[in-house]
Amino acid sequence: MAVDGVASSSSNGAVSSARSTIAGNFDTFLSILTTQLKNQNPLDPLDTNQFTAQLVQFSGVEQQLKTNEFLEALLLNTQTSYRADAVSYIGKQVSASGETAELVDGGAYWAYNADANVANATVNIKDAAGNVVYTETGSLNAGPGTFLWDGVGSDGNNRPDGVYTIEIKGTNLAGNAVKVSTSSFGIVTGVDFSGAEPMLTVGKNKVALSDVTDIRLASATPPKDGEGDDAT
Repeated sequence: MAVDGVASSSSNGAVSSARSTIAGNFDTFLSILTTQLKNQNPLDPLDTNQFTAQLVQFSGVEQQLKTNEFLEALLLNTQTSYRADAVSYIGKQVSASGETAELVDGGAYWAYNADANVANATVNIKDAAGNVVYTETGSLNAGPGTFLWDGVGSDGNNRPDGVYTIEIKGTNLAGNAVKVSTSSFGIVTGVDFSGAEPMLTVGKNKVALSDVTDIRLASATPPKDGEGDDAT
C-alpha cells in the first residue's frame, strides 16, 4: 500500500509540474505576442493565423493535462474503494469457486453444483502433495449440494488439519459425463494487497476477490443455498 501511495504522489507531482511549466510557457508566449503586436510594422503586419494556431495548441495541451489529473484521481478513488470493499469481507463467511478447502477440527466442507443427475459419481480428496487420501462413490442429484469430509482417510486413519483438494467426476445413466463444479467456503481472516488483486485469507487458503461467489454473516454451518445430498 505504501508503494502504491508513493507512485500516486509521484504521478500527481509530475502532472502538477507539467501544468506549472505549460502555464509559464503560455504566459511567456502571451508576453512575446503582445510585444510583437505593439511593435509590428504597419506595412508588414504579423501573421495572426500562426499565433491563433499556437494558442489552440497551448489550450489543447492544458486540457489534456487536466484530463490526466481527473483520470488519475478517478483511478485512485477506485483503488481505495476496491480495497475498502475487500477489508469489509473480514469476519464474513464467503464462498469461492475452486477445489480446495481446509480441514479443521475433523471437518472440511465443499459446495458443488451438478448440471444434471449423476448416477455414478466418484469423489476423490487429495492432500497438499496430490496424494488421494479419500475416495467415495455414489450418486448426486442435479443442482447445488454440499460435501462434508470428516478427515478420516480411506485407510481409516485420521488426516492432519490442512488444505485438501476435492475432485468430483460422474456420469448419467447413459454413461455420459456430467459436469460438477465445486467451491469452498470459510471465514475471511485477512486481506493481502501485495498483488495486483486483493487476496482474501480464508483459513490457510488465499482466495482471489474476483472468485467470491457468495458472502454472508459468519456461521458454523455451510451456506443454506448450498445444502443438498452428499454422495451416497
